[in-house]
Amino acid sequence: MPTVQQNPLALVAELTHRCPLHCVYCSNPLELQSRSNELSTEVWSRVFKEAAEAGVLQADFTGGEPLARPDIVDLIRSARAAGLYVSLITSGLPLDEAKLETLVHAGLDHFQLSFQGAREETANDISGTKSHQHKLRVLQWLKRYRIGLTLNFVIHRCNIDELEEMLAIVKDSGAGCVEFASVQYYGWAFANREKLLPTRQQLDYCVERLKRAEEEQQGKTRILFVVPDYYAKYPKPCVGGWGRKLMLITPSGDALPCHAAPVIPGLKFENVKDRSLREIWEHSEAFQKFRGEDWMQEPCKSCDRRAQDFGGCRCQAMLLTGNAAATDPVCSLSPQRHKVDAILAQINEQGPAGAEPASPITVPVGKIEWLYRPNPS
Repeated sequence: MPTVQQNPLALVAELTHRCPLHCVYCSNPLELQSRSNELSTEVWSRVFKEAAEAGVLQADFTGGEPLARPDIVDLIRSARAAGLYVSLITSGLPLDEAKLETLVHAGLDHFQLSFQGAREETANDISGTKSHQHKLRVLQWLKRYRIGLTLNFVIHRCNIDELEEMLAIVKDSGAGCVEFASVQYYGWAFANREKLLPTRQQLDYCVERLKRAEEEQQGKTRILFVVPDYYAKYPKPCVGGWGRKLMLITPSGDALPCHAAPVIPGLKFENVKDRSLREIWEHSEAFQKFRGEDWMQEPCKSCDRRAQDFGGCRCQAMLLTGNAAATDPVCSLSPQRHKVDAILAQINEQGPAGAEPASPITVPVGKIEWLYRPNPS
């Protein structure tokens, strides 16, 4: 029997799948949940109390677009009243100055603003809407408040050439943290992978430039860079380990060990309308499934790194191998690493893999025809 973790540390509250953007790398599921199925204000308030009682320290409000919830202010108040640190992960739409002030006064602790690029043309193409200039206005409004601010730039083949301009936006914002997060290939991003995965030349450029940016910032802004999984030597730990640190609640109330877990067939997810968070954390079949090490196959089962990366991402293993218990194939030790290498070889046909750092290859935005784009509004 897998060991029960003492308590979850973070609650990801996926308040809605509604969103004014239609980003081609959206990590939400391909089958989005409708507004009519969303949890009520009262149920969410109970969930926040149960989360705090279970040991959760932080609630991350996300979606879709959490600002699409008309009760967002009440939800922030409820989470703060429960003693949770509240972070809003948002596109900044729809938001005006008065609404931002109300959110802050309701107890919002942290604001994470996402960007699709540094140039309006790129951002509009990726998001399927005109939102970039509004995001820049939101940054100016945020300077009036003493709350935490993180910027998130999703990095991929079509916008790495804007990295210098992204850094300029970061510097002007005064943000305490910025995350340059390479696209993770689940959901819509998996469907559009061939047009999003950067070349090795682009990746080398990005790593080199962000190292210099850290030196230039001298501690003013914390810079995080999430490398594309497919280029890694070893896999990243699955959300800190499956069922070890995090709980995600979908708009309809299903409790998941991670946002992509529904891609794994056969998993049954408990709902917060039927069971308490503590019961789900300790007894849910889905949370137990890949806890501990009993489920592991070789080479994970005897690998010295198994307590560091826990065999990698279960959902990625499922998507690339058809077996959720397999070693994540991005791992250099995986017997199925050749599948990832074949993908990279195809992507890098434009230039030799392992080339010296150089200016990135620019892909003309106007010529891209995306295969899939979500329509969650």
